[in-house]
Amino acid sequence: MRIRHTLAATVTLGAIAVLAAGPAQAAEYSSALKVKGVQYDAPGTDSNRCSGGNTKNEYLTIKNYSRTATVNLKGYVVKDATGNKFTFTASHKLQPGDYVKLRGGRGTDSDAGNVAYRQNCNFIWNNDRDTIYLYKPSGNRADVHSYTKRANDADGNGYITYHG
Repeated sequence: MRIRHTLAATVTLGAIAVLAAGPAQAAEYSSALKVKGVQYDAPGTDSNRCSGGNTKNEYLTIKNYSRTATVNLKGYVVKDATGNKFTFTASHKLQPGDYVKLRGGRGTDSDAGNVAYRQNCNFIWNNDRDTIYLYKPSGNRADVHSYTKRANDADGNGYITYHG
């Protein structure tokens, strides 16, 4: 592995290797599907009540960055740092350039509305820091992003964009 080889180099290169050894970022993975962004802190006061709560306002946007391939989300898994997870069990096809917002709360999934619901009223993303993992049905990692509110959310709106 390149990191081990780099650690044997000079102190300067060793420092670079330590930085590179942190949570892997998306560039390391070859996948058409990637995390486009996350609304990790739903606007308003957090309330995970199924009726009247705001978990639907917390969401993860997954986009198909392929120019030609349609990708079925069935079997893809989304996890956070502590192991909370959601598995897409239904067929949901994303055309090239298309996206889906995976929302908290309960609701009806809609291909036309580009939305899927976790059918769970608990929040999944921490408001201060977390790691988002996206796994392919094969179990291979498709994308991963770590964030902290302080370092990654300059405008403080609770939304972070990845991959543009």
